[in-house]
Amino acid sequence: MSWKKLLLIVLVLALLAVAMLVFRNGHDAASMPKAASSASAEVPVQVANATRGDVDLSLKLVGRAEAWSTVTLRSRVSGQLESLGFTPGAQVKKGSLLVQIDTRLLKAQLDQARGSVARDQAQLLKAQADQQRYSDMLAKGFVSKADYDTYQANLGVAKAVLQSDIAAQELAQTQLEYARIVAPFDGVTGSPLVWPGAQVTADSTDLLVLNQIHPIRVAFNIPEDSLAAVRAAQARGDVPVTAAIPGDKGTPLSGALEFIDNAVDATTGTIVLKGRFDNADARLTPGQFVQVTLPTARIANAISVPVEALQSSSKGSFVFVLGHDGKVQQRYITPGPTAAGRAVIDKGLEAGEQVVTEGQMLLIDGSRARVKSGG
Repeated sequence: MSWKKLLLIVLVLALLAVAMLVFRNGHDAASMPKAASSASAEVPVQVANATRGDVDLSLKLVGRAEAWSTVTLRSRVSGQLESLGFTPGAQVKKGSLLVQIDTRLLKAQLDQARGSVARDQAQLLKAQADQQRYSDMLAKGFVSKADYDTYQANLGVAKAVLQSDIAAQELAQTQLEYARIVAPFDGVTGSPLVWPGAQVTADSTDLLVLNQIHPIRVAFNIPEDSLAAVRAAQARGDVPVTAAIPGDKGTPLSGALEFIDNAVDATTGTIVLKGRFDNADARLTPGQFVQVTLPTARIANAISVPVEALQSSSKGSFVFVLGHDGKVQQRYITPGPTAAGRAVIDKGLEAGEQVVTEGQMLLIDGSRARVKSGG
């Protein structure tokens, strides 16, 4: 047999094998149960109920924490810084010693003032005795009125000198107390700005910055067109403010609106608001950025759905509604505002209807769908 005939036979056998394979696959496909084909046509989806209730609208804003009060401490007396009584970055109580100035010179000045007071008291006693003696002598006619007036004047001078030196003693005592610098309120210390051994000038040298963070404020800006809604909410009572800290897995902090600025920034068209937070656990730090939520209005008895259910087309917004027959209906709706992950539906849905929240990309009007387990 020639090689050409052999090649022809191989080709014929190959064609027969392919034909048999195609026939077998077609037969198997035709014999598949109709139920299985029907099941494969159902689109797996997740659904959620349209609910009716009050919906609170709110603004999502970026805010920044700021200390309730902050002070840069300075000494009221000059001298050498002797010691620091705090740990940088630590919380301190009101009245706690923060900085001690060398008191040796101040104590010497106080001792000198006390000596002057003691001298003046002795001189006053002598002047009183002289005045009394000359008063008796004047009554008996032993001295002239001019001599008596001299001792009367000396008594007045002694009293004035004593009063002046008592004031100088009190000043020296106050200056000595100023050498001990204490915390004016509960707060958190910063890094020292001077260290022991440095020369401190009165009312000039910055020593440290102290921040009060219990409570603390969070400042944020809102658009001027939202101000009316905020004022309306404020008229109903205290306006709650929440602050979520980026990277903090704890629950958002709760506070209250405390301050609305008295002018709108003409450049940005915004106005500054501030919320008060107790910050008992010190989660907020001055200068820290937070996500602020500020409620502005409440829509009563509104129908809402998760925002994931909303779809859009050239004809408008729509949702897929899952019916009791397992089919979905493409329902055009009129959406309203959104809040807390839910969208208000002004028209087109009734409470209790099920809307598709996942799997919409595989659906068309009239598609069959099945709810995924756990959906």
